[in-house]
Amino acid sequence: MTAAPIHFRNERLMLDPSGAAFWPSKRVLIIADLHFEKATSFAANGSLLPPYDTRATLERLNRLVRLYRPSKLIALGDSFHDSKAPARLAKDDRARLEAMGREAQFIWVAGNHDAAPHDLPGQCVAEHREGPFVFRHQALSRLAPREIEISGHYHPKACIESRAKRVSRACFVSDAVSRLILPAFGAFTGGLDVRDQAIFRLFPRGLRVFMLGQEQLYSFALEQLGRLPEVA
Repeated sequence: MTAAPIHFRNERLMLDPSGAAFWPSKRVLIIADLHFEKATSFAANGSLLPPYDTRATLERLNRLVRLYRPSKLIALGDSFHDSKAPARLAKDDRARLEAMGREAQFIWVAGNHDAAPHDLPGQCVAEHREGPFVFRHQALSRLAPREIEISGHYHPKACIESRAKRVSRACFVSDAVSRLILPAFGAFTGGLDVRDQAIFRLFPRGLRVFMLGQEQLYSFALEQLGRLPEVA
């Protein structure tokens, strides 16, 4: 897979087609919205889903750790689908997370689903600041001067329409000046149209999306996008 560079001042981030971002100069891997144990959460409420979402997400994450060899991994909130999810982790899944925690320092940013701390390796924080970046779960409506924000929460998706077909994919969203929103990394996650006001209002100077492909990213300006199909 081919990662795409994006620059914020003097720092370069690599946007990976998996939906993660990598900060090479600091060897930091960044992911958002893992939503571990979403299926077991739904099962407790009577909606039965195959309980393999955590395992599938961990397998994808483990491949990235093998590829990039990060010294630090920042998870931008909603890493777990609810506050009790860490206790529902299967023994093998917990062991895999603990093994990754021995290879890279985990920074768990609190999200709206998983605000409570847990006993897995790493540090639980409300937000994390490093270099010119502030890492938080949900983008703020206003940023401090010269602040560069990297966030998740919205699970952004974009749609491209052509004569042949309509393609909808998860995507990164950025203005390449002060904001980057990551797509959801978890196996069982939906998405919000980047044209939705909740996302659009955060980019008054315009935005570009980087849609996830099998092997590379595809970049489009807002005016090139169609609308996501409505879910019945």
